[in-house]
Amino acid sequence: MFRPLAILILSLPQLHSAEPTGKADVILKTPGLVAFWDFSEKEGEPRISKGTAQKHALLESPAPIPRVDGGPYSGFSTKLDGSHFLRVPRAKIGNLDIHGKDAQVTLFTVIRVDEMKKGVTVAGIWSEGKGANDDGGTRQYSLLLNMGMYGGPKRLVPHISAEGGVTRRADGSGFPWCADYAVNQSEIPVGKWVTLGSTYDGKYLRAYFNGVMEPRALDPVKDRRNDPYFIREGRDGKDRGMNPYYHGRGIFTYDAEKHAETKPDGAADFTVGACYAVGHKVGNPLIGLVGGVAVFNRALTDEEMKALHDSANIGALEK
Repeated sequence: MFRPLAILILSLPQLHSAEPTGKADVILKTPGLVAFWDFSEKEGEPRISKGTAQKHALLESPAPIPRVDGGPYSGFSTKLDGSHFLRVPRAKIGNLDIHGKDAQVTLFTVIRVDEMKKGVTVAGIWSEGKGANDDGGTRQYSLLLNMGMYGGPKRLVPHISAEGGVTRRADGSGFPWCADYAVNQSEIPVGKWVTLGSTYDGKYLRAYFNGVMEPRALDPVKDRRNDPYFIREGRDGKDRGMNPYYHGRGIFTYDAEKHAETKPDGAADFTVGACYAVGHKVGNPLIGLVGGVAVFNRALTDEEMKALHDSANIGALEK
């Protein structure tokens, strides 16, 4: 008597269950993990970090953001259209606030960039203020793409800032922007899944494309870095290089009392997919898919960065 019901149940469409292509446990077991997002949550839900005691909720801004099928660690990804982004508000930032003279940080991401006509923000703590020569920014660390000002068109350009505002030479004079970033060799492809990462060990900033730190020497003319800051203010009076890039001054520390007048907009959020730039909350937006973001409070080794890349199994995402 139950046979017709059983047949009916079996004939109903099965609930969709996305399958991850990668291995999240590789990230979760890597020492120094601060936060890891696999973007399994549905549209309208905060994206909650996994694998650590301190949880970090990425909130949708300014409106709900779609979840789509296909992703390395949960089987899903977050789809960004250039008008939305995700953020951990500063008041809730916790141990993502990596700063100080001896601070170290690693960022690792799995993304697909679908458009790169302008600069792109992937993830980090990065507020550029209101524009060129504005020293009111509160930059700390960030993964960015396609910054041609100092030799980074269509490349991965991880940034680090000691000042929060504009970069300053040894004599105290400033650049129009933050000029402290590494640049990888390979052009970042559009429409293909990649892993992008960076490490900062307190001295050198390194860019990793698909798990590899591609060494790149400084070409002062080609890279538009013929300022003495780049060619004579590196380690032991040498040039700063490009990848790795020498930056021995640590990461900006925001102090509400100290910076009340000089940085009135306050400290920056941790964001994915955009940053506050040139007076816009959705500055340098990412158009594409985000399948994984991880932050570590130490500089991972080349071998560890390659292992993270392998964990994403991005080749399977292209099938």
